Amino acid sequence: MNENDKNIGLLLDDRYELLEKVGEGGMAVVYSALDRRLNRNVAVKIMRDEMAADEEFKRRFCAESQAVAMMSHPNIVAVYDVSHSDQMEYIVMELIDGITLKQYMDRRGILSWKEAVHFSKQIARALGHAHERGIIHRDIKPQNIMLLRDGTIKVADFGIASLENEFQEADGQAIGSIHYIAPEQARGDLPDARSDIYSLGVVMYEMVTGEVPYTGDTLGEIAVKHMNATPKPIRELNQDLPEVLEEIIARAMAPNLADRYQTAAELADDLEQLSRDAASGLVEDASAEEVKAPDVKPVRSVSELSKKSFARRRRRAERVSFLSGSFLLLALCIAVFVFLWKYWVADIFAPAERFELPDFVGKSYEQLENDPEILNRYRFEVTFVVDEDSPPGLVLKQEPKAGRSVMLVPSGVAVNLEVSTNSSQVAVPDLINRNYVDALLLLQNAGFVCEIENATSDTVSRDYVISSSPAAGEEISYGSTVYITVSSGPEILFVDVPNLVGISEDAAKAKLEAARLSYGGAEHVSSDFEAGTVIGQIPEAFSQIEEHSKITLVISSGPGE
Repeated sequence: MNENDKNIGLLLDDRYELLEKVGEGGMAVVYSALDRRLNRNVAVKIMRDEMAADEEFKRRFCAESQAVAMMSHPNIVAVYDVSHSDQMEYIVMELIDGITLKQYMDRRGILSWKEAVHFSKQIARALGHAHERGIIHRDIKPQNIMLLRDGTIKVADFGIASLENEFQEADGQAIGSIHYIAPEQARGDLPDARSDIYSLGVVMYEMVTGEVPYTGDTLGEIAVKHMNATPKPIRELNQDLPEVLEEIIARAMAPNLADRYQTAAELADDLEQLSRDAASGLVEDASAEEVKAPDVKPVRSVSELSKKSFARRRRRAERVSFLSGSFLLLALCIAVFVFLWKYWVADIFAPAERFELPDFVGKSYEQLENDPEILNRYRFEVTFVVDEDSPPGLVLKQEPKAGRSVMLVPSGVAVNLEVSTNSSQVAVPDLINRNYVDALLLLQNAGFVCEIENATSDTVSRDYVISSSPAAGEEISYGSTVYITVSSGPEILFVDVPNLVGISEDAAKAKLEAARLSYGGAEHVSSDFEAGTVIGQIPEAFSQIEEHSKITLVISSGPGE
């Protein structure tokens, strides 16, 4: 599959080496890659050329990716890096060793309710983390949920998958997302956190029944059912389901926003409580066999006991209390010991790699800086010293000295170097399109002080350097201040969505163009309105959205049979 792929072996940004194609979709091709700088395997999603040619789509792709990169949660696929250039658009993500929840459901069929709850809790926690940071997924479905071998869930493509769907809809392709769309999204309202909760409710429905709640011959028919229909009761399809889980799923899928869970955390809490109740035997499992409770004889009250019996029972109770307390104390001590061993003591006794520090004196600092093996093992702090008798860039002194026994640590062994310069004038390094953290290190190692300013940019990715003052190559005094301008991402402009209902499709297109919005395709449905008349739009009129966003129209095809 990879023999004729021109990208295999490509080194992106002198850092990411593409190894193998692992997947592809309508929007992008995904490769496994080696991050040479951090020596770890990653996934690189490269946008297809036809999508990269769409400037609006490219801008939104970068903005969404950069927003997701700010999140950190064990149930969310991490985004490490975003590249924005004229040649190629790509994002670098966590490499997942697993399958999609959709693939798992296709193999297993109807899942056990406990397994469904286990997966749903993790998805809800991931959504809660994103929602707290103002990020809405907008396209929760089994295809965007990854399942690891150990049962861990990873939610993928926050904000990005919905962009792919827009692209597919514009091309007239049928997509699976309509089966999980919230009623307010189907009506054209702007989605919020509760829209993701509805979609998760549909995923839960599918996990425990083996089918989605609504189907139809067209996307419009399914969308209308989400807005108006009532799904088949879950326990008619799966009688083994606890009633409380059916209630949780029904509340997550409530058509009315006020009746739905208001936060993903609230949903996660109810699922967690269900798991605890199930473990304690408090949940009525319809699949469990009916067990008849044994007859219980009443116990006499204490006043009915003799003094001798009462004393004997009291001594036994004291012994039980003492033993119970001792056992709890022992368990507490064991727990404390395990915690200390895992997080502290084990590190003291764990064997660590020690080695003798090599001699860097007399070597070229430039060669050391460009040697990946050296950079993975050492962390250099550089001081430049004017020395007319030595060639520039020569290491004059190191601390600790060569031959010292040091311990290898993940962050790298810290070594202070004095490097020669034969002039008090030092050239400013080239910082353009470097991550600002890398730029800071370059400037500090060159002996400069750095000041950062932020500015919006449509061409340079967020957190990457737009310009420096003085510019690259200019020679200034050692210890001078270099000002760098760092991109805060593109400036986002919002426009009002015009009301298109009641006019023709051509008139609606003209009105969208005048409002700096794009035509995103149309769905034709039967209605009593004249054929060709706009009877709906997504998003709805008078809402504010980013300019050049695509608007989908619902067009009347005339009365049905």
